[in-house]
Amino acid sequence: MTGLSALLRPDQGQPAIPLRLVDSKGFDAWMKGQSDRVRQAVTAQGFRGEGAQLAILPGDRADGWSALLGVADVGKLSQWCLARAAESLPEGVYRVEKGSPGPAALGWLLGQYAFEKYRKPKEKKGPRILLTDAPARIEEFILLAESTNLVRDLVNIPAGDLGPAELEAAVRDVAEECGAAVTVTAGEALDAGYPMIAAVGRAAIASRAPRLIEVEWGDQRHPRLAVIGKGVCFDSGGLDIKPSSGMRLMKKDMGGAAHALALARLIMKARLPVRLHLLIPAVENAISGAAFRPGDILKSRKGLTVEIGNTDAEGRLILGDALTRAAEADPELILDFATLTGAARVALGPDLPALFSSDDALAKALTDAGEEVADPLWRMPLWTAYEEMLASDVADIGNASDAPLAGAVTAALFLRKFVPEGVPWAHLDTFAWRPAAKPGRPKGGDALGLRAAWSVLASRYVR
Repeated sequence: MTGLSALLRPDQGQPAIPLRLVDSKGFDAWMKGQSDRVRQAVTAQGFRGEGAQLAILPGDRADGWSALLGVADVGKLSQWCLARAAESLPEGVYRVEKGSPGPAALGWLLGQYAFEKYRKPKEKKGPRILLTDAPARIEEFILLAESTNLVRDLVNIPAGDLGPAELEAAVRDVAEECGAAVTVTAGEALDAGYPMIAAVGRAAIASRAPRLIEVEWGDQRHPRLAVIGKGVCFDSGGLDIKPSSGMRLMKKDMGGAAHALALARLIMKARLPVRLHLLIPAVENAISGAAFRPGDILKSRKGLTVEIGNTDAEGRLILGDALTRAAEADPELILDFATLTGAARVALGPDLPALFSSDDALAKALTDAGEEVADPLWRMPLWTAYEEMLASDVADIGNASDAPLAGAVTAALFLRKFVPEGVPWAHLDTFAWRPAAKPGRPKGGDALGLRAAWSVLASRYVR
């Protein structure tokens, strides 16, 4: 999270390498206006003006070269139009020729991310600096890129190096940076006050004991906002153990917590006029003689009893206690992030977080913002009739359905049981991972839904 401020600078007419933009519609006309030398260079590099293509154009002098970038639409740059260039170009200072980078400045920053914590040191490329004619947006883009990279870093760290204690340390680092107060509930206090969080995490070894991490920030006079993130630092599935293929990526099961922490950082750094309450239940769903079992009945903080139908449906349990705690402080809005269900990925794939909301206006604001900032969400129904799938013969509710149907919906319906009526609430079932690289979005941990949520909050709570 260091050095991003050096990659985006105000354009004050300083020397820079030109970035020439062309799209497939205008490519032929552009080629006709070029010299034979330039046309030969473009053809030799296989450039056709398609999105994310890149070619180097010769100049009159050895240091007079420029870069030609293919974009989807020259008239409307997206966040990702310059990302491939930021990944590929050599060190230097660059300027978009005859135009403004606009939102593509964010992709320029994100395109220079690399997770190299565990690699042998190698020669690094120098910074690729972009000049922008919109200096007022530089701070915003840097904050967004820093927070996105925070999610990436936390999700990419293997579970052996990031358990509940290390996740707490990451929260404390952000809180200290932003002047916020941290409270951690663990041990006997967790057993007494947050029984579902305690039950899910009790099989882990002592150094990876469960806890509820809370951060408070802001003026008491401002509206209260609760942001919650699922912090399962590794999910074995518990006694209903996952197959090896399902366990391989479970270091990312704290991706919801990473999103919530990154959003909290954005809120605090931008000083939104809110009273922020961040809640992260942090656990490891491990296997031992102390593990909670299928058929167990847990009492929740809210007082509802929950019959365990599947120990691999643990995320909703810890979120239930966290939602109850958030509700006790009377927030005017609740957002939660969780890598909650494989069913959401089956339905929507890796790119689209499933959005569930009790409030139509909030859901529309989030989906509209997702389209606007190229961070799409897809609303799914809170279909009340499916609550019968969570019925229990011996408890108030079951944590999982016996039927392999509507898994993302029933998980969201379970969470709704812990949300107070009348309080707008949105639940983002996100993947937090990119299985394949795209320009500006490397394979690995990633923020999916973060920028959409931030856009809504920044508009709702005007500074």
